Amino acid sequence: MVIVQVGYAGMNILSKLAMDSGMNPFIHVAYRQVFATIVIAPFAYFLERKTSPRMTLPIFFRMFLCSIFGITMNQVLYLVGLHNSTPTIACALTNLLPAVTFILAVPFGLESVGIKRKAGQAKILGTVVCVGGAMLLSLYHGRTLIGRSSIHWKYAEIIEKETSTNHANNFILGPFLIIASTVSWAIWFIIQARMSEKYAAPYTTSTLICLMASVQCGIIGFCANHNISAWSLTPWIRAFSSIYGGIVCTAVAFCLMSWCIQRKGPLYVSVFNPLLLVIVAILSWGLLEEKLYVGTVVRSGLIVMALYAALWGKNKEMNAKNNAEEDREEEKQEAVKSDLEMQFSGLSNGNHNLYTIRN
Repeated sequence: MVIVQVGYAGMNILSKLAMDSGMNPFIHVAYRQVFATIVIAPFAYFLERKTSPRMTLPIFFRMFLCSIFGITMNQVLYLVGLHNSTPTIACALTNLLPAVTFILAVPFGLESVGIKRKAGQAKILGTVVCVGGAMLLSLYHGRTLIGRSSIHWKYAEIIEKETSTNHANNFILGPFLIIASTVSWAIWFIIQARMSEKYAAPYTTSTLICLMASVQCGIIGFCANHNISAWSLTPWIRAFSSIYGGIVCTAVAFCLMSWCIQRKGPLYVSVFNPLLLVIVAILSWGLLEEKLYVGTVVRSGLIVMALYAALWGKNKEMNAKNNAEEDREEEKQEAVKSDLEMQFSGLSNGNHNLYTIRN
């Protein structure tokens, strides 16, 4: 999950630069899914061709829902929102993800509140602090702790100067779309968790989801812009951003997240999302000439501690669940053993009586 967040941090910066260069967000999303499908398909064929479960209509329908909520709606809403805001605002608002996922997971039985247990309290407190700390402290900077980096990216500086007069951010539409994207992403976590219980094949699942999303996003892209020249991948930042987003942030990320959801549940995956804000702050300082403030350091420390608390609570909860399952299994084995002993004892007594009668 840390690898996933590092990948998403790079995507925030590269996608923003690609769209600032004039690339349509809908077209950018469509290209991402095409590249992702091309990359994942060989892994699904060679690694899961013989081991993947049988495909059924209900499972296929859930994959279709995953493609809509997890990729099409999530990425289209997010990139359009990012285009109308900034990477920092986008990262701050996506920190609502753990809270939204927790709220949705509880009624579906994927998470338990457990407010009376220490594990449940740590999980809830960590989630609340992750969300609240990231949201509130995003508005607080404080004094400058470290000035601008001397290794900033010149190309990003040139694009920022060229687009500052051509594009004005909409700080009402942008945040609204990013919040809608977060809700869509949380819905995908829930559907994916249910689907992975019956179809445990992350590569095949990701391939089919990305393939369906490629068709959906392609249709949306053509409807949004009929001009063929708009699909050009020049300048190079458009091609690089699309390939990077497809391989790292869709292909690799979706396989890793599906694997983690299957083993740890949806809340575990979503709780790592605030870590993205820390990584973006570091990359923005190193590449985009942004300063590091006291608020950034405090926010980063708070997020890391809250993340640890939530993961500790989740780990304790899973250990307790596993121990309970082991105890039930031992009780079943003891009951079966006792039943067999009684049957054997009865059979022995019967044979002894028969032997006595014959004598």
